[in-house]
Amino acid sequence: MLTLDRVYHAAYILKECARKTDLIAASRLSENSDIYLKTENLQVTGSFKLRGAYYKISQLSDEEKSKGIVACSAGNHAQGVALAASRKNIQATICMPDSAPVMKVDSTKKLGARVELVKGAYDDAHDRAVQLVEETGATFIHPYDDDFVIAGQATIGLEILDQLEDVQNIIVPIGGGGLISGVAFAVKSLKPSVKVYGVQAAGAASMYNSFKNHSREILDSVSTFADGIAVKSPGETTFEIISKYVDDIVCVSEDETAAAILALIERQKLIAEGAGAVSVAAAMFDKLPIAGQKTVCIISGGNIDVNILSRVITRGQVMSGRNVNLTIELIDKPGQLEDIARTIASCGANITSVFYDHGDTNMDINGCFLKLALETLNAEHIETVRRKISEAGFKLVKERV
Repeated sequence: MLTLDRVYHAAYILKECARKTDLIAASRLSENSDIYLKTENLQVTGSFKLRGAYYKISQLSDEEKSKGIVACSAGNHAQGVALAASRKNIQATICMPDSAPVMKVDSTKKLGARVELVKGAYDDAHDRAVQLVEETGATFIHPYDDDFVIAGQATIGLEILDQLEDVQNIIVPIGGGGLISGVAFAVKSLKPSVKVYGVQAAGAASMYNSFKNHSREILDSVSTFADGIAVKSPGETTFEIISKYVDDIVCVSEDETAAAILALIERQKLIAEGAGAVSVAAAMFDKLPIAGQKTVCIISGGNIDVNILSRVITRGQVMSGRNVNLTIELIDKPGQLEDIARTIASCGANITSVFYDHGDTNMDINGCFLKLALETLNAEHIETVRRKISEAGFKLVKERV
């Protein structure tokens, strides 16, 4: 059973390996709310997952330790289990989906665990892990649906209450639900007035659907770059806890998450992975009733794949009105580009690429399409640029991102 005594015991045990991560003010992330960030992206292994994994493994019997442990993970739980196992001299095998970021796979191996890549999503890796447990007698370290794991994650709630006594809201990313279950249990048990909200990626909304429909629902598939919360099946234990203690759950889009990652980089100098940034996305895009209130967003992890970071930043720039592509129909004659460039420069926008298309069958024989990529300030700035181009006598054909 999950109890406050167990949560406090977890906090004591975790002094051996986990940081009490900083809570930092982040007023620049929202004009309407007083935002603070719980920086679990700066935790050892770059994620909160170490807390639950270490506490669970610390409570195993000597016999269980001798038979080894098995876990499944998209990456962050894998690293937490691997580190905990190495500290306790336990053999660990981690099943990971083959879509897991290379960086997370490599980090797990370097921490001493054996990694088995499984074709498919997290849930497929879970099925393989269960099979290995049956074959070997090893102990399964569940990433979220376990009372000891949840108790470890709950220590974040204790820290937040200690760091910000007058906190009014806490926004928590949700995959399988272990993090929010622990945080909500601890916070509601000690200070029930605090609202606890969950956030999921719209393309992996298993707990959102379950919460709204009051019944566990399993998705056929998930689609999100936030691999840390790409879970098709919500936990049984976590669903029960969430149903009792969580105030509401919302979803955010891929573009909103990308914009949150960009905002964290630019305004707070913090790197968050997709799963870690959804809490900030919910605050930035007014998904929750938190205006004028002290709100903590948990940044659950920072292990983003560098191979997609540039694409995420680009998407974030588009979502924030920082980047736009325009197509202008022209008569192909000297001086046109100079006039357009002067018009755009007068608005304070910057042209980053130029392409002439003479081969489109929809244009006049003596015409062309001028395709421009621009750096802009925001959505209002884009509209100013478009208006000035039209007022200068040029025809905007389409806008694409």
